Amino acid sequence: MRYLIDTNILIRLRTDNALITKDIFYIIKNPENLIYVSSISVHEVFVLLQGGRLNVSKWENPKDVFNTIEKDLSFTINYVKKEHLLTFANLEPVKGHNDPFDRMIIAQAITEKMPLISSDRKMQYYKNQKLDFIFNEK
Repeated sequence: MRYLIDTNILIRLRTDNALITKDIFYIIKNPENLIYVSSISVHEVFVLLQGGRLNVSKWENPKDVFNTIEKDLSFTINYVKKEHLLTFANLEPVKGHNDPFDRMIIAQAITEKMPLISSDRKMQYYKNQKLDFIFNEK
């Protein structure tokens, strides 16, 4: 099965694995599953690193982030496409959730029909918009 992981899951895989539940680890480590990371998550990581809000010793330059995703974790980057942007444009607003990074990742998950794994509770409010959401409770 294919899954899309949110930025917070990617960061936790590099900073503190204890913040990921056993069920989520099972999904990620199962060789039968394909795990995707949005190019929006890569962009978000770069913004956090440049702003000094994220410090990951293994991410000293942009290429390190790509190496972590593609080589160390064997995940695939899901680049934004026209179809994702159209879904994004048609997402119904959710009160209290205006993060454009999250909304684009949600649009990719909906368009690609992939369950989205995240630690962000607010993403559950998009279930009525066809988001298949798996919550990491840690």
